[in-house]
Amino acid sequence: MQHRPLGRTGLSVSAIALGTMTWGQQNTEAQAHEQLDVALDAGVNLVDTAEMYPVPPRPDTQGRTEAFIGSWLKKTGRRHDIVLATKVTGPARLPGRPDHIRGGRQSLTRENLFEAVDLSLQRLQTDHIDLYQVHWPDRSTNFFGQLGYQHVPDEVSTPIEETLEALGELVRSGKVRHVGISNETPWGMGRYLQLAESRGLPRIASIQNPYSLLNRSFEVGLAEVALREGAGLLAYSPLAFGVLSGKYVGGQRPDGARLSLFERFSRYSNEPAQRATAEYVELFRQHGIDPAQGALAYVNSRPFVTANVIGATTLAQLRSNLASIELTLPQGVLDGIEAIHRRTPNPAP
Repeated sequence: MQHRPLGRTGLSVSAIALGTMTWGQQNTEAQAHEQLDVALDAGVNLVDTAEMYPVPPRPDTQGRTEAFIGSWLKKTGRRHDIVLATKVTGPARLPGRPDHIRGGRQSLTRENLFEAVDLSLQRLQTDHIDLYQVHWPDRSTNFFGQLGYQHVPDEVSTPIEETLEALGELVRSGKVRHVGISNETPWGMGRYLQLAESRGLPRIASIQNPYSLLNRSFEVGLAEVALREGAGLLAYSPLAFGVLSGKYVGGQRPDGARLSLFERFSRYSNEPAQRATAEYVELFRQHGIDPAQGALAYVNSRPFVTANVIGATTLAQLRSNLASIELTLPQGVLDGIEAIHRRTPNPAP
C-alpha cells in the first residue's frame, strides 16, 4: 500500500481509504468488522465515515455506521492504527437531503457542531476524531450533481467564518485533530484557506469530492487549488456507485447491487453515462484489465488525489478494489481514456 501526506498535518494516510456508507444498511456489524480487518491487513489506515451514514439516510439507521466502527475499536483496541475521519451533516436545502439528523439542527453553527462532534465521539467510542469534515456547505451552491450555479442573494446561511472558528475551538479542545471539507466549490475551498491564513484558524487538510472516469469536474477548478495549497482530494464514488465495474452494462440489474436495491441512485445512470461506461469497460477488457480495477487505478494515479475512498459490500469486492493500487495503466489505456473523455466529458457530474 502506498501512503501519502494528508495535507500539511504531518500525518501519512493510505492511498486507498476505506469507505463505510453501506455499513448498517447493506452490511451487518460483523461484515463491517471483517472489512476493517481485511483493509488494515492490506495497509489501509484511513477510515472514512459520517454521522449521516448509512446511505440511503433514514432516521432509524442514522449513526449506525459510526457505531459499528466504535464497536470494532472497542473490541480490537486498534485506535492507534487508523486515521479516523467523519463528517458533520449540513442543512437540508436540497430535495432528498436528510432533515432528521440531530432533530433538524443541521446549520453549521458553533452550537450544532459541538453537539455533532460529541454524538459522533460517543458512537465511535473514542476521545478524538483525526479528520473532521464538513459534509456539504451550509449555503446553496452547486454540488451533488449540480453544475450550474444559481445564486440566492437573500439566503440566510451560516458564514464559513463561524463554522471555521467553531472547528478551531474543537481542535483546541483536543476532540478534533484536523479539519476538512467535502462537496465544496473552488470559491468555498479558497475561502476556507484564506480565513485560515488571515485569521489563524485551522487549515483544511483535504477536500472530499466525487471523482471518477464519469465525473472529472474536479479537474476544472479544484485540482490546481488542491495541488498548490497542499490540500488534496479524498475521491469519493470512484466507481460511480459501481457503474464502472461494468455490472450494469446493457441494463443489467444484479440481485443485491446498489442500483438494483435503491432507485434513488440515478446520478450515474443517464444515457451519456451509460454510453461512456460501456466504452470504458470495453477498453479495459481489450487490455485484459478488470474494469473496476482499471477505473480505480486511474483515480489512484492522479497527482491531486491524496486518497481514493473505496466502498464494498463483499470481501471479494474489497480485496479486488484494494489490489488496484498495484496496477499501473499502460499508455495505450490512458490514451483510450482521454479519447472517450473527449467524446463524452463528465456525463455524470
